[in-house]
This record gives sequence, C-alpha cells and structure tokens, in this order.
Amino acid sequence: MWPAGAQRTSSRYKTETKASPLLSVEPVLEAARKAKENGSTRFCMGAAWRDLHGRKSGFERILKMVGEIRSMGMEVCTTLGMLSPEQARRLKEAGLTAYNHNLDTSREFYPSVITTRSYDDRLSTIEAVRDAGISVCSGGILGLGETDEDRIGLIWEVANLPEHPESFPVNALVPIEGTPLAQNEPLKLPTMLRTIATARIALPGTIIRLAAGRQTFSEAEQAMCFLAGANAVFTGERMLTTPCSGWDQDKSMMERWGLEGMASFESKMVQAKEVHGQKDQVCEA
Repeated sequence: MWPAGAQRTSSRYKTETKASPLLSVEPVLEAARKAKENGSTRFCMGAAWRDLHGRKSGFERILKMVGEIRSMGMEVCTTLGMLSPEQARRLKEAGLTAYNHNLDTSREFYPSVITTRSYDDRLSTIEAVRDAGISVCSGGILGLGETDEDRIGLIWEVANLPEHPESFPVNALVPIEGTPLAQNEPLKLPTMLRTIATARIALPGTIIRLAAGRQTFSEAEQAMCFLAGANAVFTGERMLTTPCSGWDQDKSMMERWGLEGMASFESKMVQAKEVHGQKDQVCEA
C-alpha cells in the first residue's frame, strides 16, 4: 500500500527517506500471499517514479508481478507515475485491476505544491488508464495548505471525469522533516469528515478509501469517517514512506464495528471493467 503525499517532494530535499531498488518478484509475491491470508482483497504495489522512462527491465518485472498476483485470485493495483497508452495496455493485458494516479488537489492550488508534472499530465495518464479498461483510483491529499475551495475543486475535477473513478483515496498529509510542508498544521477531523461526505455525495458509486495519515486519527475518529461515507482502508505493514495500521489491528477494529470486507472483484465498477475487457479479448481473438 502507499501514500500519495509528502514523498513527492522528498526527492528534491534532504530528508531521512532513503531510495531503494525495485524489489525482485518473489518477495512481492510472498507479501501478496500474506495480504490475502489476512483478508485483503486488493494488493497494491507502488514505486515513487515520475514515469517509466528508462525502466524497461523494471516494467517487465512489474508485469510479471501483476500476472502472478492476479493468478492468486486477488485484485491488483499499481502506482508507477505517468503512463503512456501502450504501457497502460500492457498492464491491462497482464491482469491489472486498478491504477492509482491521484490528482492531489485542485487545478488552481496544484502548482503551489507540485512542479514535477502538470495537472494535465495527470489527467492524460488517467485517460490512458481508463481507455485501456483499467479501473481508475484517483483521489487527493488533505493538509497541503489548501483551502475549502481547493478541496471542492479536487472533488469537482474527479466527479467530472468521463467516468467516476472506481476508488477515491483520501490521504492526510504526513509531514516529513526536510520538506517545505514539514511544519504544516495537522489535518483537523472536521475537514476530513466534510471532504469525505462531499465526495460521497458527488461520487455515489465510488469506493472512498482512507489512505495515508489514517493512523493519526483515533479509532473513534476513523469510525466517524466511515459514517461520513468512507467504505475502505489501505492496510498492511507500510506505505511507501509512511507507517500504516497493521492487519491485526484493522481486522479487530472492523470486527468491533460489525463490518465485513468485500470479496475480490465484488465491486460493480470493477466487474464492469472485467466484463468489458473479456469482451474485447474475444473480439480480438
């Protein structure tokens, strides 16, 4: 699992975050098996890359990972930066279920926090993913210094895509020392709740996932997020650069709430993409 927040600026500033090489296939498959044993229905793999330029061998390894994990009966999601239509097509052929590419914030506020790619670059990748028949996972980060209008702008952008995303992750910024956002005020619960509730109204069929920064809220506060409209969480040992609540902790929490997880491929939006992809394969055959 991964966050979509402060690590984007850490590549340009001196932080304690250390770069690591792309993992080999088997450790990733072992992690996927462990995730499935612990009740996860979707396995998400992330690389903090701008795009896949110059990463041919790495991309081939990721395609193999996607195929192997898909054969376990799990949904598979990746986030690898910007994609071309051809790269999206190959990921779909390998068995990818969803691709995460967050818009992060409103178009107006975006240049204030991100300069490595444009807003339209992000929309182009989302278009390539959608056209390839892959479910889109796209949300935002709260606590960047944005206003209420920016949070509304983010939801407006996502709600006005040609198709609503299958998944809308809501990240709370985890400030990282050494970055310009290190001293940002912690996100307040009412802001989180209002954003989730507004997204639920604007995106009625979308899964709203509590993502990075979730562990900064108490269990009661996370329950309030579910009451506001959230209906999924990212869980596991760690996101890209931030801590994550563990499986045992999350399973106990969901049991106390009386909630049960969906099965893989149970989402109607995912099912629609799967059926459409199968029809396309039959036509090409």
